[in-house]
Amino acid sequence: MIIHIVAGGPIERIPKLYDWQAEDVIWVGVDRGVAYLLEHNIVPAKAFGDFDSITREELFNIKAQLPHAEVFPSEKNETDTELAVNWALEQNPALIRIFGGTGGRLDHFLGNIQLLLKGLEKGALMELHDIQNKLFAHREGTYSITKDETLPYISFMPITPDVKGITLKGFKYPLEKKHIRFGDTLCISNELEVESGTFSFEEGILMVIRSRDYHPLS
Repeated sequence: MIIHIVAGGPIERIPKLYDWQAEDVIWVGVDRGVAYLLEHNIVPAKAFGDFDSITREELFNIKAQLPHAEVFPSEKNETDTELAVNWALEQNPALIRIFGGTGGRLDHFLGNIQLLLKGLEKGALMELHDIQNKLFAHREGTYSITKDETLPYISFMPITPDVKGITLKGFKYPLEKKHIRFGDTLCISNELEVESGTFSFEEGILMVIRSRDYHPLS
């Protein structure tokens, strides 16, 4: 099972959702993301949020189309996106993708990055996607990674204070058992030189960012 969560981030940062539709995908809307899904003729299985970023008319239409929409008070302990992620993790999915979770407010963006750690705790891979980036996190281990011409740049950033023993094979800038600390930029903007390479590390949590340069017309 794959769960796609569409949050309320800037619409211009959200990829074309019809490219991501498949039979095994469950769609979930968060706040303005619910309205965005309905505008694209995608009916979410679940809807969460305080809906403070939409008009009363839009909220009325959402309630009319989605009687199951869960409306929360604006003063609460979790963000709207975290509420959706908590529900998604209870479904034991193989993968959760979050759209509309980048851009806009930096506090929301950084909070969404930290939500990736919840997936690691539950054994579910979580990814953040926008029109030019894909982010995910891994615990120590060895992982394959394939070339993607649409996202040619690959960066590795520690989420924990230290990531020990990082090794990169098949990359333009290879590494062998390197120790990197939170705040280091050594592993920013690398590229694969082969169709499939590997990255591995012995301790810590590593965030992987696949990206491309921004082209407004692309």
